[in-house]
Amino acid sequence: MKHLLAPLSVFIVLLALNASAQTLRPEPPPNIILILADDLGYGELGSYGQKLIATPHLDRMAAEGLRFTQFYAGSTVCAPSRSVLMTGQHTGHTRVRGNAGPNRPGAQTLLPEDVTVARVLQGAGYRTGLVGKWGLGLIDEPGEPRKQGFDTYFGFLSQTHAHNHFPDFLWRDGVKVPLPNDLVKVGPVEGVGYATRKLAYAGDLFAQEARAFVAENARRPFFLYLSVIVPHANNERARELGDGHEVPDFGPYADKPWPDTVKAHAATITRLDAQVGELMADLKARGLDRRTLVIFTSDNGPHNEAGPAYDPKFFEVCGPLSGIKRSLTEGGIRVPLIAHWPGTIAAGGVSDHVGYFGDFFATFAELAGLTIPANLDSLSLAPTLLGHGAQKRHPYLYWEFHENGVSQAVLLDGRWKGIRENNVMAPIKLYDLTADLAEQTDLAAKHPEIVTRLAELMRTAHTPNEHWIIPGLSAP
Repeated sequence: MKHLLAPLSVFIVLLALNASAQTLRPEPPPNIILILADDLGYGELGSYGQKLIATPHLDRMAAEGLRFTQFYAGSTVCAPSRSVLMTGQHTGHTRVRGNAGPNRPGAQTLLPEDVTVARVLQGAGYRTGLVGKWGLGLIDEPGEPRKQGFDTYFGFLSQTHAHNHFPDFLWRDGVKVPLPNDLVKVGPVEGVGYATRKLAYAGDLFAQEARAFVAENARRPFFLYLSVIVPHANNERARELGDGHEVPDFGPYADKPWPDTVKAHAATITRLDAQVGELMADLKARGLDRRTLVIFTSDNGPHNEAGPAYDPKFFEVCGPLSGIKRSLTEGGIRVPLIAHWPGTIAAGGVSDHVGYFGDFFATFAELAGLTIPANLDSLSLAPTLLGHGAQKRHPYLYWEFHENGVSQAVLLDGRWKGIRENNVMAPIKLYDLTADLAEQTDLAAKHPEIVTRLAELMRTAHTPNEHWIIPGLSAP
């Protein structure tokens, strides 16, 4: 299976995508809004069991739509998860497989031969817009959003820059947009640090931009990728000042007997929830809600990067799961997913279908009436969303994680979870998620035949990538 397409192959794929196909898509094809939270845990929404953080609008979205209980991010950290989302290929195949950092820019950019879901929808006549955080290519690099299928974008190109919730500039379509915040610079990357004069909150600007994009494109099909930066911490501020949470005010939590950083964490999520509510109200007021699929999810599990005063256990951010961001246990990769489309998606549904970020590509392509490319690790969720048709299932899901060595995980048949930590020669730990959701009991010794299957999948699911090498499995 070849995953690095030549430019001519890209052209051929796009032609094939526009060929007629038997799909489940309604008429006309829907608008698509994908809202991606940043470091939001499985248990941080009321509809997923949260008791302390108020998320009434997202809870209403779940009540009016479909809530998934076993859906997975593309990775346990930012950039590779977004690469999986854009390319429909898991981390053994996608271009960007880790957070590379400023010293390895070539390892964290998409290339011209990569085919993104944005480019496919753009080719089908959708107006495509990115608002918020990108992380897959800097200005003038081949991965810059305009070169990867977005007609317009506004936000952060560098994921490190996106740590700063009160930045002194953002990018709009290749042009730097200055903001009235000041900057205490930390480190070598432009714009990275924290503000002491806080006048323009990035989350508010993104909410305004998203609503404007919908207003401007109400009469044509559109794809909006709203990639917000909450509740991600400002890591640099956390290291310098001990508190990485940034939000204009504590909102309804101002009088809570909690530490300020805990109040701020809750406030960022409730503020995002209100902004989602405003966007949904706009859709309804414009008569677009019944023509628009809105999906809400998170790029990976919750963080613990806001400083020593913040404890993620305070809010039980993982719910019943173990582990957080940077772990391949369920808490690091299982994420909330809510799908809303009045009149098409039945209200009040709960699905235990096992899917992951790579499935967005096939789903959006099918709903747009396009043929799905054969080189993807992507299965359309349309049958589950629409409530009819045969839903295909992944025989397995695969992740690899390139920090502190290389870790791998495989989920087999939606049940058996195998994990190797920090070393591909390490023994595989085996968990039965149907009986042990918190992954506390290693069953490897009891099921050697399953471990053998998992080991073979870990060996074969990885394809060579010059920037993301697994010793013994790949070469430069």
